[in-house]
Order: sequence, then C-alpha cells, then structure tokens
Amino acid sequence: MIGKHVWFKGWMLLALMNVGVCQQAVRAEEKKPAPPPPYVLEGNVMVSMRDGVKLATDIYRPIQHDGAPVQEKLPVILTRTPYNKTGAKKQADYFTRHGYVFIAQDCRGRYASEGVWHWMTDDGGDGVDAAAWIGKQPWSDGKIGMFGTSYVGGTQHAMALAGAKELVTVIPVDAVSNCGVQSMRNAGAFELRFWNWIMLNAGKGSRAVQDEATAAMLKEMADNRFHYLANLPLRKGTTPLKFAPEYEDWLIGAMSHGANDDYWKQNNILEKASSYKDMPVYLVGGWYDSWAGNTTANFGVLSKALKSDVYLIMGPWIHGAQAAFSHGQVDYGRDAAIPDELAWRREWYDHWLKGKDNSVGKAAPFASKVRIFVMGTGDGSKTEKGMLLHGGEWRNEKEWPLARQQSTAFYFGEGGVLACEEPTQDQGSTTFTFDPKNPVPTIGGNISSGNDILLQGAWDQRGGPHVWNWPNPIPLSARNDVVIFETEPLAQNTEVTGEIEVKLWASSSAVDTDFTAKLVDVYPGSKDWPGGFDLKITEGIIRARFRDSLKAEKLMKPGTPYEFTIRLYPTSNVFKKGHRIRVEVSSSNFPRFDVNPNTGEPLNEHRRTVTAENTVLHSKVHPSRIVLPIIPR
Repeated sequence: MIGKHVWFKGWMLLALMNVGVCQQAVRAEEKKPAPPPPYVLEGNVMVSMRDGVKLATDIYRPIQHDGAPVQEKLPVILTRTPYNKTGAKKQADYFTRHGYVFIAQDCRGRYASEGVWHWMTDDGGDGVDAAAWIGKQPWSDGKIGMFGTSYVGGTQHAMALAGAKELVTVIPVDAVSNCGVQSMRNAGAFELRFWNWIMLNAGKGSRAVQDEATAAMLKEMADNRFHYLANLPLRKGTTPLKFAPEYEDWLIGAMSHGANDDYWKQNNILEKASSYKDMPVYLVGGWYDSWAGNTTANFGVLSKALKSDVYLIMGPWIHGAQAAFSHGQVDYGRDAAIPDELAWRREWYDHWLKGKDNSVGKAAPFASKVRIFVMGTGDGSKTEKGMLLHGGEWRNEKEWPLARQQSTAFYFGEGGVLACEEPTQDQGSTTFTFDPKNPVPTIGGNISSGNDILLQGAWDQRGGPHVWNWPNPIPLSARNDVVIFETEPLAQNTEVTGEIEVKLWASSSAVDTDFTAKLVDVYPGSKDWPGGFDLKITEGIIRARFRDSLKAEKLMKPGTPYEFTIRLYPTSNVFKKGHRIRVEVSSSNFPRFDVNPNTGEPLNEHRRTVTAENTVLHSKVHPSRIVLPIIPR
C-alpha cells in the first residue's frame, strides 16, 4: 500500500507540474503580440464631393516586408456604407493580403462623413466622385470593384446606374433596388422593416447623436419600438424622431408615397437597365431574402441590357447569410452554405480586375450564368438541434426563369380545395372578416432589418413564445381571417422553381383593403413532427387601390369583384410525395407590412379603421388561382 501511495503522490506532483507548464505556456501565448496587420491605414481622409461636402474615407494599402506601403499601382475594392466604415477591417485585412487596396467610405451624413443623409439619392453622384478621386491616386491602377450587402449593395447599383468610369465590376448581394415595386413599397403596401431601420439608425451614426441628450432620447425611442409600432401611423413632429429630421422626413415620405413613380426612381433598375454600366455583374440573393424578387428581376433585365457577363446565384438563405445553411426552424444541409464569404468574391475580382484565368465560368459558384439551390429534397427528420431537415441541392441553369418550366394553374375551390381542374360551378365564394385591430401575425419570411419585431426565414406557421404577437402554440390556419386552399397529398414529388403569381378574384365591403397570399409546404405528421410542419415558402401582398397600376391609385366600389395579381417572391422547392401544396389568403401580415385601415384615406394619414368583409371568389366566372412554375421530372 505504501508503494501505491508514493506512486500516487508522485503522479499528482507530475500532473501539477504539467499543469503549471501548460499555464505558463498559455500566459506566454497571451503575452505574445498579435501579428501586425498586412496594411497601412490612412484613416478619415476627407474626400470632397462635387458640392463641397467631404466624405470620411479609410484607405488600406498592402505593405511590403519592411512595413512600407506597396509602391505598385493596384486595383481597388471599394465599399460605401451607412453602417460605419470602421467595421470593414476584416475585409480590409483579407483583400490587402491578396494584393488589393481596400477602401471603406461612410455615406453622406453617416458617422464621420459630412452632409445630410438621404436614402440612396446621393449615392450615385457621390460614388462617381469617390471613384474619380480614387482613379487619380498614385497607388491606384484605375480599376475598382465594389463590395457589400443590402444598403451597401445598393450603393453598388447606384454607382453602376450613374456610370462611374473607374468601376469595372460589382457583386451586389441582397441589394437595395426597385424600391417602389417590391420590398419597400410592396405592391402599394409599406414594409415595416424600414420603419424599424429608421427607428434604430436615426440614433446610430446620424448627425443628431453628436448631442448626448438627443442620442439618449433616440435610444429610448428605439428601445420602446413596440409601443410606437402600436401607434402608427407616424406623424411629423409627434415623436422623438423629430430630433433627427432627415430620418423623420424620409420615413414619413416613404410611408405616405405608395405609387411607383419618380419618388422611387433611385436604383430603379427595372425601368433604367439601359443606364446601367456595361460591365460584369454578379447578382447574389436568397430565397428568403427581403430583396429576392428584385434580385431575380434585375437579372432578367440586366442580362438583356448588358453585353458583359451577368451572373445570378440564389441560395436558401436569409439576408446576408450566404455562409449559413440553416435559419428559422429549418436546415438545408451543409452544402447549402458558401463557407468562405470572402474567397468566392476574391475569385471574381481576380478574374475581372487582375485578368486571372481561374474558376469564373468553369467551376462553382461560377460554373454557369445561373446557379440555384433547389430546396426540399431532405428527409424531413428532426436534426440534433431540433430543426426540420428540409434539405436541397445545387443546380446549374442557363437562364431565369427556366425555359422548361410549365406554368400550371391550381384553382381555388369549394371546401378549401386546390386543384388543377377549373371550377365548373357558376357560384362560389368565401367571405372573411378583416379587422385592422387584429391583424394576422408574421411568422418568418423574406425579412431584413427585423431586429426584434420580425422573425427571418423559414418557420412553421404556428405561434409560440418566439412570436411576440402570437405567443400561443396555435397555427395561423386556425384563424377565421385566414382562408386555406390546399391540394390532396401529392402522388409524386413536384418541383416549383421560378416566379409565382396568385390571380385572385375578390371583393370587399371597403373602398380599400389588402389581400395577401402565402405558399406553404405542408408536411404530414411524422414521428419527429407529430403535428406536421407548415413550412412557409413564399408570400406576397397587393393594396387594392394599386390593383390596376403601381403608378396610380384607384379606390374600389364596395361589393364589386376585381381581379388582383399578387406577386409572390421567387422560389425553388420540391413539394415531396405525401405533402400538400397550400395557399393561405388573408388581408394582413403584420408587422411585415403596414396594416390597411380599410378607410381609403391618404396613406399614413388615417385616424380611424373600419372592419371589412372581404370575399374570395372561386367560380367558373371568377376563377381564383395560383400559377406555379412546375419543372418536369
């Protein structure tokens, strides 16, 4: 026993000595200085615009072995952002290591830049001026590629539409465009994520926050957004937003202006594709991104207007999440992600800015002009993280929409039937009550800037504690103001890939109202999902006063049937054998869209609401239907 005791003491002593050595190694590692950055930073260079306003610009130049800037003239990667240029250090580190000058610039009126901020309207001219300045610098070879997502993707479109001479290529990811069509004013309705964006960003990086007391007030406003959300519409001078007047002015104007006219002309690519600079463009979007419909629409017009290569990739992603393979409650498999968010961009820049013969045009994600992720080929099991394994796979295509699609009408019928057979009955309708004070809650979808008020991406259409305005575990289909049409269980896998429209015949007791449509992949009950899973695929809306044209308002005559076209976001999904295809029709989707008061008053000026009796018609004379782009097996 004594020998064992001595052995044990010796072993413990040795272990403690090893621990001590390890701790010393860790402390030594902690003391080891971080490697120096691969660049020399010249920060807050104030670059003059044509009107004398100066924009704060950070210039990252690659260094030589001696630490001095590389003297060779190099191509430039430029990002223009309203979100603080100092947040671009990761990108600067990467691109300078690979032989680029990286430049980050605060947009006008944001953070360190002078001037007054306006939504995108200055970014074309400012971008042209910034590019001209860059092109004259001794470290620039005169070639610029642009980098960025969302608003920062929109600044790329703005520069391209303004024809910046030095601009060689762009990669607009989930980018702001066509704001009066779909995604800001969406068929006349207003996307409240932009109300949320203003409520948050008026107090971040604006001129107003230079005063501490004003900054505190704007933060308090942002912290109480749920209370302000319950008291819409927003009126000038009635909230703390008045202390950031350019933000208040823009938001009130945007919420008041429904028509897609000159008010929304900035980044209107659909009507101004001929103004877009002829250069290689790589459009990146996601089926659950807030700009998905504009991304595919932009590809349609730019691929015809430009002689240069235009590429499109659409993944199963939410906004800005190309490196992820799951969101909401759904997993698409690891292959859905592009894991290195910078390397694939560099491949594109290397090809067009440096002339390298690489994977562009040869291998993923550049093997073809169109690359899409077809969702829904998974087994529907529950993953270790409790997510639905919806799965999917990548596919290269030659065009968008796909030439081989078969546009197939699925008609609404009595008893909630959804079928390919046209209605034969002369009469058929379903009436529901739409109360603006009790709107249908939003659960997931094509969201950005949702920050707390909206869930992004793919979710079971069932409430719970994760849905602030539908906290109980009740499916939305149980609501009386949600009208359901669904197929029988499918006899075979059915792929739906492309642009989707609902042709809805409807009437209302009101002079104005909204109609919404949602496409749902209905999973049957299983061991993992005993109650099934109602997976939101895509959705859309139409404000009745814009039924004939997005450019002009026209109120309805109560009780009169009209045909409405509801444009859903594009998608690619396999509805598997045994699943059902469902369409949910209602008149609200809150807080995704502002709620229509049904009164016909000017937009954002109502002080009252009325309950509407809305009727969906589904008869031989009024054949409501969803038109699905079916891909042959």
